[in-house]
Amino acid sequence: MEPVEPVAWNGGEEGAGLVAEQGKVVVITGASSGVGRACARRFASRGWSVVLAARRAAELEEVAAACRKHRGARALVVPTDVTDAEAVDHLARRAVTAFGRIDVWVNNASVAAFGSLDEIPPAVFRRVLDVDVMGYAHGARAALGVMREQGDGTLINVSSVVGAAVVPYNIPYVISKAAVRALSGSLRQELRLAGQHGVHVCTVLPSTMDTPFFRSAANYSGRKVLPMAPVYTAERAARTVLRLTRRPRRETYVGPAGRLLGIQSKLAPGLVERLLARQMDRSHLSRKEPAAPTSGNVLRPLPEAAAVSGGWHGRRRTAVRRLAVATLAVGAVLATGRRARCGCGRR
Repeated sequence: MEPVEPVAWNGGEEGAGLVAEQGKVVVITGASSGVGRACARRFASRGWSVVLAARRAAELEEVAAACRKHRGARALVVPTDVTDAEAVDHLARRAVTAFGRIDVWVNNASVAAFGSLDEIPPAVFRRVLDVDVMGYAHGARAALGVMREQGDGTLINVSSVVGAAVVPYNIPYVISKAAVRALSGSLRQELRLAGQHGVHVCTVLPSTMDTPFFRSAANYSGRKVLPMAPVYTAERAARTVLRLTRRPRRETYVGPAGRLLGIQSKLAPGLVERLLARQMDRSHLSRKEPAAPTSGNVLRPLPEAAAVSGGWHGRRRTAVRRLAVATLAVGAVLATGRRARCGCGRR
């Protein structure tokens, strides 16, 4: 089990913030590992009541036990398959029955399938969309139903930088993350038109995260999947999610590399497509290590232990990350200058 971050209880501004947050309620899907697990620990460290949802009950109980160690934090485990709309509605009812309300709902459960379009089996392709798109739609419906009655609340949809800058050999995941951005935008419009100004919808676009995601994904490419630098910790994403509960924003990136990539994709989309295609082929799928076909955790949970980290982050990788960010920054400047000279972006 991962160590739980200590909470500094003092009489200053930090202590006052912790007191103000105690008793608030958050529902987190995909809470058994990775970013979801990190979010659960982060919210619990602030005294929130956390409702933990994922397919694996035993792993959720581990997270809940760690969360309950924090002062003021309470935890409820509700094993849930987000592709089942009735199960997600049940999740929302359990949260309200236990804690009286839902202040924040984090749609985070996601799976992925690597390989070209003709390599990924249709059933696996469809399941990715069911989890990553319909799962989010089910979560949004359940969460907003409660929040509209309350008159306040925040729905946070975890998308990805690939929702803004597409990559090859991961098509169902890329489609789903673009759809999540669209879902969030449409929901914001509906809430505004309904006069629900106290209910917020935020989208988080993480860069590459150090989680078990890459080992758990389905893979039909014939090559081992590696995280594409730069790699950021899941805790960084959790901090971003928590900040949105205090100051909601339409969209926010996790990691400067993702933000730069988002800017580049707007300024020079054709150039970014070519660069990402080459980078995906050279560094995201190993040229040295083969991989047997696997459905990963797409069709059913894997038996291996859950964790926050995937073991991809470290001192050397941090140096690589900084170099990659600097390279992206230079690319953004060059792309901007090229676009200004020609008067348009290459499509």
